[in-house]
Amino acid sequence: MSKKEVVISNVAEEHSNPVAELVQVACRFDSEIILESNNRRINAKSIMGIMAFNPSKGMTVNIEATGSDEEEAIVAMEKFLVCE
Repeated sequence: MSKKEVVISNVAEEHSNPVAELVQVACRFDSEIILESNNRRINAKSIMGIMAFNPSKGMTVNIEATGSDEEEAIVAMEKFLVCE
C-alpha cells in the first residue's frame, strides 16, 4: 500500500469536468484507489463517490493505493489534484 497527502489546487479552473476526469484517471489503474479527507473515505473510481466527496481547492486529501501499479496511480492522482 502507498499513501500520499496532497492539498488540492483549483481543479475546476484547470479541467472542464473535474469529477469525471478524476474518475477517468483512477480507472486507468488496476490498483484500488481511496481518497480520504475529514474521516471520509471514498473509492476514486466511483463517480458518485467523487461527487459526494466534492474535492475542492485547499482541501487536504490522502491518496491511498493498493495493487500492482499503486506507485503510478498515486503519482497520476497527485498530478491531477495539484494541477501539474
